[in-house]
Amino acid sequence: MISAQDRHYLARCVELARQALAQGDEPFGSLLLSADGQVLFEDRNHVAGGDHTRHPEFEIARWAAANLTPAQRAASTVYTSGEHCAMCAAAHGWVGLGRIVYASSTPQLSAWMQELGFPAPRVKALRITDVITDTPVDGPDAELAEQVGALHRARQRPAGAGSA
Repeated sequence: MISAQDRHYLARCVELARQALAQGDEPFGSLLLSADGQVLFEDRNHVAGGDHTRHPEFEIARWAAANLTPAQRAASTVYTSGEHCAMCAAAHGWVGLGRIVYASSTPQLSAWMQELGFPAPRVKALRITDVITDTPVDGPDAELAEQVGALHRARQRPAGAGSA
């Protein structure tokens, strides 16, 4: 269940996604919260340069592995504007991070991308729970998902795509 506190952090993730879009990148943003409520790390997408592993959730996993104990990682929460892709979910699981809370879901993103005429991704769109099985997961949030959808709709359409 998503609480008012969760929505506060998810709103920050949507703001990070907005910043990514403003910088010419795909609109995704995420943050890592410690068990005591301290924001430890936040990031946005950096895939526009061609490295499609530069997702904020993947960067969180890398940072956490280098800077937190296994117990601290397990007690943390990752907030993100969009449900983790398969790569990020696997990194999350391998590093042993705790709860995940997301604003918009993988099926929502898939529908938006199809609606906008983007080609199907090279990597299968899986839900977090299809990749890792022992992590508490909450999402989506209807109101924030609409904001995320609007950011995706504001993206540059691929060449040759029709209007949606």
